Amino acid sequence: MSKPILAIVGRPNVGKSTFFNRIIGERRAIVEDVPGVTRDRIYAEAEWNGKEFAVIDTGGIEVRTDDTILAQMRDQAVMAMDMADVIVFMVDGKEGLTTADREVATMLRRTGKEIILVVNKVDKPSKSYEAIYDFYELGFGEPIAISAANMTNMGDLLDRIVNGFPQEDYLGRDESINIAVIGKPNVGKSSLVNALTKQKRVIVSPIAGTTRDTIDTPFTYKDREYTLIDTAGLRKKSRVNDNIEKYSVVRAIAAIERCDICILMIDAVEGLTEQDKKIAGYAHEAGKGLMIVVNKWDLIEKETNTMRDYERKIKGELLFASYAPVLFVSVLNKLRIYDIIDRAARIQDARTMRITTGRLNSIIEDAVMMRQPPSDKGRRLKIYYATQIGTCPPLFSFSINDRELMHFSYSRYIENKIREHFDFEGTSIKFVWNERRGEQR
Repeated sequence: MSKPILAIVGRPNVGKSTFFNRIIGERRAIVEDVPGVTRDRIYAEAEWNGKEFAVIDTGGIEVRTDDTILAQMRDQAVMAMDMADVIVFMVDGKEGLTTADREVATMLRRTGKEIILVVNKVDKPSKSYEAIYDFYELGFGEPIAISAANMTNMGDLLDRIVNGFPQEDYLGRDESINIAVIGKPNVGKSSLVNALTKQKRVIVSPIAGTTRDTIDTPFTYKDREYTLIDTAGLRKKSRVNDNIEKYSVVRAIAAIERCDICILMIDAVEGLTEQDKKIAGYAHEAGKGLMIVVNKWDLIEKETNTMRDYERKIKGELLFASYAPVLFVSVLNKLRIYDIIDRAARIQDARTMRITTGRLNSIIEDAVMMRQPPSDKGRRLKIYYATQIGTCPPLFSFSINDRELMHFSYSRYIENKIREHFDFEGTSIKFVWNERRGEQR
């Protein structure tokens, strides 16, 4: 399911970053530092009244400038506008309407997006009408007066924002399987998309970083609908020096969040790198389907068991995602490339699989009999009941006597037993441990 996106734009020094920080800091908004990719501070997740959305902060827009840095900041903001479902256009209530505000407004009218005009720095509600009067001239309807610093009127604004998001963002856009092709630059992501769809949809170049945007390519295979999302390569943060490339990373992360399955492509010659592990970690934490595709396999000298040994090495280094299948392909030679789509279909079926409660509890009972649950100070873990409460990824709820007794190793043991009975290859499994009420510790 796709998260809708909010972009915050405006000229410099109107309080955009303060507003951004307030949004992501309230109502248990999530700013993840997952074992995957460290997010740039311009991108975060937020939640308001049960509705989750992504937020993009932008630098101040200087429409007319020859300064290289300011021009890049303007281009970044344009990218954010293009990505967004709703745009907050922020202006300064203390300074009043400026020529720069009018120029930004002209840019925004061309987007065709939902625009919410926000007048910031209105610290006294009694002065709100006086502060917003001139801004009606911009033509975006009634402005909303807030003070981001003092949290004034923030609730009304957030209500307006979430009501402006397209409803289908919460319901799911379509029934096709969305596959994000992720990985470092120049591992063959765009070439794979072109080969699978038999189109030259994406520019391919030996120069790392050619793809700056995410590009969606729908296609049909074996009567099933897919959308391939080609992404910009994710580099180490220390190497992301170009300001425009920072937004490429933001777009790649957004693609992971709105996909069903991630294809992590790696270079067979280079092997699995630390950055590849971090990217896999992000997909894993996001609960996406995951497969590892080793490209350029034609360049590897083969001996007996070369493929087996290579796969074992990858699995050993990705223990947290050992469920992810490893495929070996050559996009250049079109070797086994359609195996990727066949496997993606199986992974999606696994992500949507439901296990009956009776069958699940039978497996858990057998597992407990084979290996006693852990104990501490004479008190032993008891598992009373289990049921599946969600899919994509499969989510299981357990009723137990004490969460502190559920060690990670035993949780992994239960997971392995479930996997032995059901084909959950390519998808993580999530557990929720609920203590039975009234149980004395």
